[in-house]
Amino acid sequence: MTSARDLLVYLAGAVVCVLVATRLRLGAILGYLVAGALIGPFALHLVSDEAAAKGVSEFGIVLMLFAIGLELDVRQLWGMRRSVFGGGTLQVGACSLVLGGVLFGAGVPWQGALVAGIALALSSTAIAMRTLGERSLERTPTGRTAFAILLFQDIAAIPLLALVPALSLTPVVAGAEHAAGPAWLGPLKALGALAAVVVVGRYLTRPILRPIAATGVREVFTAAALLLVLGVAELMHLAGLSMALGAFLAGVMLASSEYRHALESDLEPFKGLLLGLFFITVGMSIDFSLFLRRPLELAALVPGFIVVKLAVLRLLARPLGVDARQRWLFAALVSQGGEFAFVVFGLASEAALLPGDWGPMLTLTVALSMASTPLLLLVLERLELRRAGQQKKIYDAIEDEGAKILIAGFGRFGQIVGRLLFASGLKATVLDHDPEAIDSLRRFGFRVFYGDVTRLDLLDKAGAARAQVLVIAIDDVEAGVALAASVQKEYPKLRILARARNVSHYAELRRLGVEVVERETFESALMLGRRALEALGCPPHEARERAVKFRRHNVRMLEDLLHEWDDMTRRVQRARAASDDLEQQFERDRQALEERGVQGWHMQDAAAARAAAPTDDRASSPPPDATGAQPSRASSASGVPPAGNAPAK
Repeated sequence: MTSARDLLVYLAGAVVCVLVATRLRLGAILGYLVAGALIGPFALHLVSDEAAAKGVSEFGIVLMLFAIGLELDVRQLWGMRRSVFGGGTLQVGACSLVLGGVLFGAGVPWQGALVAGIALALSSTAIAMRTLGERSLERTPTGRTAFAILLFQDIAAIPLLALVPALSLTPVVAGAEHAAGPAWLGPLKALGALAAVVVVGRYLTRPILRPIAATGVREVFTAAALLLVLGVAELMHLAGLSMALGAFLAGVMLASSEYRHALESDLEPFKGLLLGLFFITVGMSIDFSLFLRRPLELAALVPGFIVVKLAVLRLLARPLGVDARQRWLFAALVSQGGEFAFVVFGLASEAALLPGDWGPMLTLTVALSMASTPLLLLVLERLELRRAGQQKKIYDAIEDEGAKILIAGFGRFGQIVGRLLFASGLKATVLDHDPEAIDSLRRFGFRVFYGDVTRLDLLDKAGAARAQVLVIAIDDVEAGVALAASVQKEYPKLRILARARNVSHYAELRRLGVEVVERETFESALMLGRRALEALGCPPHEARERAVKFRRHNVRMLEDLLHEWDDMTRRVQRARAASDDLEQQFERDRQALEERGVQGWHMQDAAAARAAAPTDDRASSPPPDATGAQPSRASSASGVPPAGNAPAK
């Protein structure tokens, strides 16, 4: 059992090393690995019971796979079958063949080369998925391809563990395996465990969790969630299967349940801590004494393994469907060795498949390859930036065509503005800094120039001194604010219309004096809120009126807060007061409706209200008047039920 002193050492090492690593932009994973190497038995030896920590840390991977499973449902998993089994088989087969061939050429028996080649072909699910999460790549095509391959590797680890005793060169291991039972018993236990996981996850978990959730005691629900995941993991372990794979299947079974988000939020803190502990134990396994005993072999083995696997993965990236610009990134993400390799090499050494120091050296190679992944990604990022700088496109020669409108930034936001203007017959000069996007837009007939939109000399060439309107639609918040400030100074007559990413960006632009600022998600969120009210039975005209009032109130509140924006306490107080005022306004509106005989609406009347109300906004609601208020109409065409037929509250 891990002592309080050991726990203190783990936490202190993690906090210090991860803090330093993140400050150096090396990533949290490398910080955990360095912490483990420092406190482990081959360096400072500050921990007394490494085995206990390793056993607990493995549950970090279990919780991670369970959380990944919650993001998928059975349909999505079935839709990924080609990527999982097709792409996974290609990756594991190619890497195993090359790496196993290299080991066989280095003098390892063919049985050991086969087992070690497959083990080295597997990658670290924990490191790859953590890296994808840190870079927000999980839902990208590259991230999905990497996840599919990692999932297949977890499946492939099961027959690999069974392959070791089958190829054993020692009679002891073979006899022990025979004593454990007949050969058919293992697969039967595995199938039984998988069936049990499917049945429990599909049919029993919801009835069990429902009364626990009904108690309203959050810690009991958290305990039940941990019991579920760890129970499934232990069941798979007893059947000789991967605990992580069982947890993943349990997550998939619960992906469509109403408890999905509660399970995710409750398990997230445990997952992060246990994953960090896992990386620390990997760092603790680095045997520095091997560097003294076998320096030349390790000097060739570690970089050789990384380079060979990286090269094979880069070649496979194209047939796996990875985008050309992210093939090196994909290769680096899964170039390290995996967690199962530690188990496989231990069993292989006991079975005499890896003679001499081959077992410890391969274990050290995998650990160091894990530590090298953050560094490899950092080097790759620097090379990409350097290559982008060397291949930097020369700015276009911008011609002043006399356009009255300049658009700075033509991404997803700027394109909508530009298309509306172009469709209205207005000429605009568009500047953007993404050469690939510009080439694509030009094929559709847009006149877009490549250039740094924040440079005043380029704006001057584009005709900023004679233009009437500048639309700032660039993604970079700081660059947008700086551009607005410099344009107001150099071209005071040029009217600025700006895009704001959020409330803080809105406040910065308004405080600079920019009169027209639109938050990029505000209007669409407001429309979605209107649709939600209508779906709950609110008549369309009332939903629109509520949205108009909310918008007017929200903008007025922001304008009032601009004078006190730097005073956070005062800001919060004003915002709360404004929120209370809005609630009171809606309550007064409801009472006014009741006085007129309209008894309001509620969720149970949604179907009747939708049936009575027309679906076209243009038919159901007249345009607001000059003040923004919605004129009221009593006719049935407005979607308001007649007073006599209004449902009672």
